[in-house]
Amino acid sequence: MDTAVCGRCGHKLQSRDPLSLQRVWAFWVVGAICYIPANVYPMLRTQTLFQVDESTIISGAVELAHYGSYGIAAIILFASVVIPLAKFWAVAYLAISVKAPTRVSNHRRQMLYEVVEYIGRWSMIDIFVVAILSALVQLKTLASINPGPAAIFFALSVIFTMLSAQAFDSRMIWDVQAKNEDPKHDE
Repeated sequence: MDTAVCGRCGHKLQSRDPLSLQRVWAFWVVGAICYIPANVYPMLRTQTLFQVDESTIISGAVELAHYGSYGIAAIILFASVVIPLAKFWAVAYLAISVKAPTRVSNHRRQMLYEVVEYIGRWSMIDIFVVAILSALVQLKTLASINPGPAAIFFALSVIFTMLSAQAFDSRMIWDVQAKNEDPKHDE
């Protein structure tokens, strides 16, 4: 059987996946569910000779700000709270917009999709910070820093939102326009 190829670049052509939106929503829901314990459970567990401190993402950022590290606190809040929530909103908006009428142009929605895809590469920065801190601060009997249960949930949330964004077929954005221009157009 012959596989259709692009006349310009020679790559194999792929047809639309009819279950693309279902996969988007399934990954999105799992990511959203994992995001809740990622912000409720402790991200870091710091153990010194006489005490054990556990901090969530937000309480850790507040503590950093309390000690004067406003820039680092802002970066942590931005990377751990603002960006994930924005990604959830953007993916949900894109998935809804291919089925419901919207005033936002196809070009802007395509650009939103590309931004979400680009940001996905940087989403694991918090997990890397926890891993680096855990590796660097191991003074055995004096102090140790270990990842808390939130680290696993945060990593899962990031992974599932990335999968959700990758499951979204951006060609669906343009399919709506094609259907409006050609009433005979069928998927």
